Amino acid sequence: MTGFPQLDAFRGGPGLVRLVGHRGARGVMPENTMEGFAFTLLAGVSLLEFDVVLTRDGVPVVTHNHHLDGAATRDAAGNWLMGQGPRVAELTLNELHGYDVGGVDVRSSYGRQFCDQVLLDGVRVPCLGDLLDLGHDPRFADLHFLLELKSDPALRDDARAREAFVAAIVAKVRDRGMAGRTILHSFDWHLLDVCRRAAPEMPTSCLSQMPETVDALCAGGLSGFVSQDCSLPRMVADAGGQLWCPNVEDVTPELVAEARRLDLIVLAWTVNETGDIDRMIEAGVDGIVTDYPGRAQHRLRLRGARW
Repeated sequence: MTGFPQLDAFRGGPGLVRLVGHRGARGVMPENTMEGFAFTLLAGVSLLEFDVVLTRDGVPVVTHNHHLDGAATRDAAGNWLMGQGPRVAELTLNELHGYDVGGVDVRSSYGRQFCDQVLLDGVRVPCLGDLLDLGHDPRFADLHFLLELKSDPALRDDARAREAFVAAIVAKVRDRGMAGRTILHSFDWHLLDVCRRAAPEMPTSCLSQMPETVDALCAGGLSGFVSQDCSLPRMVADAGGQLWCPNVEDVTPELVAEARRLDLIVLAWTVNETGDIDRMIEAGVDGIVTDYPGRAQHRLRLRGARW
C-alpha cells in the first residue's frame, strides 16, 4: 500500500508548520496523561505524540519508559517513588492504576526541567484505547496520533514477543477505528518492519538521534545503510519509512531539502526553545514536536504561519 491519507495531517507547506504535542504538553501538564492530552487538544493542537508499552496482562498503556519514573510517580500514600519505579510489564493494569502520575517531583533533576507542570492528584496511566477514543469526540475530528512503540531491549531477540507487542497495539488501533488517523513511530527501525507487515494501512515514522541511531543500526544489522555518503533521510527512505523524525540538534536545511526530494515528511523533536522553534521554521520542517505547544503557537503566529 502506498496511499496513506493520514500523512496529510502531518505534512507542512508554505506558511504551514504542523504542531505535535509531545507526550501531550509535557512542559505544562503531566506527561502522557488524559488530562495533558485534553489540554493540548483544547488549545487547538490536534496532533499527539505519545509512547506505548504493555502491562503484564497485555493491555497497551501510554507511558514513556518501561519502568515508572520515580520523579513523576507517587504511590497510593502520595509519596514520590525513590529512583526507578516498578517495571510496567510486571504490573497488571489494576496494579499500575495504583500509582499517581499527575506531576513531577521538583526536587529531582527531571522535575527541575519541568517545574512549570501543574501538579494534579489522582491521575492514572491511561490505556491506549481510552486515548484513541478521543478521536470519536466531534470536537476533535482532526485528531491524529503519532504512536511511539517503545522497544524493549530485553526482548530484542525474541521475535515472537515483538510480533505480539505490535499485534496488541495494532488490534487496539483497529478496534477503535483509528487506523486511518495513526502513524506508527519508533527508534527501533527493525520493529517498524514488524509494524509494516502487521499493519500495511498505517505509515511508519523513523525516529533518530545522532550518533546513537547509526550505532543502533549497525548493531541491529542495518549497517548496509550506514556510510559516509549515506544520509539519515536516505536511510529512512531505504528502510521503508514515510516520516523522518530527527532530534532538533540534527536538523539542517540541507537534510530537510533532501528528505523532501525523497518524499519524506520531516517532524523535528523535541523543539522547545524559542531559538530552536525559529530555526526549525527556517529549515523548512513539516512539523515541530514540542513540550510547549503554546510557545510554538506564539512563534508561528508572530511569523505569520499556521499550524
